[in-house]
Amino acid sequence: MIERVLGELPGYCAGGELTHLWQWGILDDERCGCGEAFSGCSFWAEVGRRAFGASGWSDAVAARMLRLRAQVDRMRYLPQLMAPTAAQVRAPALAAYLDGYSALYAAIADVSGARIVVDSSKHASMAFCLRHHGNDLDVRLVHLVRDSRGVAYSWTKEMVRPQASTANTMMTRYSPIRSALMWDADNTSLAILGRLGTPRLLVRYEDFVADPRRQVHRITSFAGQPVDGADLDFLGTGHAQLTRQHTIAGNPMRFQTGRIDLRRDDAWRSRLPRRQQRVISALTAPLLSRYGYPMRVAR
Repeated sequence: MIERVLGELPGYCAGGELTHLWQWGILDDERCGCGEAFSGCSFWAEVGRRAFGASGWSDAVAARMLRLRAQVDRMRYLPQLMAPTAAQVRAPALAAYLDGYSALYAAIADVSGARIVVDSSKHASMAFCLRHHGNDLDVRLVHLVRDSRGVAYSWTKEMVRPQASTANTMMTRYSPIRSALMWDADNTSLAILGRLGTPRLLVRYEDFVADPRRQVHRITSFAGQPVDGADLDFLGTGHAQLTRQHTIAGNPMRFQTGRIDLRRDDAWRSRLPRRQQRVISALTAPLLSRYGYPMRVAR
């Protein structure tokens, strides 16, 4: 939702979870947020031509980026990526990987006319790769957090992936314990990234839903292109008026347009078993406290 809201602002372009473009976009030809298949979307066709030449997107481009991702963009490589310079054994692959993303981001900016490209990829390892971009990119991290128990409950729900080319393809699900461990690892990693010098802004999901305009002001000021006044008329109290955007992957709500309600989803308080709530609270206790979440919650 935050990405969709930013994508409505002048000077901003929402790209979706671009880490999945190579597989789900090029190879699987899943649907863009505009409703068209990736191969039939004129926006992405032009981005491909500007990024990778007259042939545009190809299986070879996708295979190359996926091969490079396997070599550098994995959580297991974080200790190396945390170093001032990436380990020499990964430096050539990392440079080639970043060249692909630099070309992609530049092409999205050119085609959309935007100055800010919003990539909502959730992989901490990808953010660590991007910190080695040199001077090609100005990378700024919006670190979005939500109560770990709400996140764990969300990952247990069965949801169809409407963008998939195969009918009834389901979204990934995780057990509450695995979700809690992933929540710890991702949030700790992103906090470390901020300490290493990557500009980082912490935004709580609950704060955004409560006062979206205030959080948009914070985010756009942090991005270096603040907005105000009439540019925010689409964002009201408890709702946003959204148009179609060219997003890759992400939550199924990216296909929704028109008036979208903004409300805090606390269903986990009653639907996530109390025993699981206690286990998740114990596993995530230090960060829960740091982010201002209570250890004990009312149902």
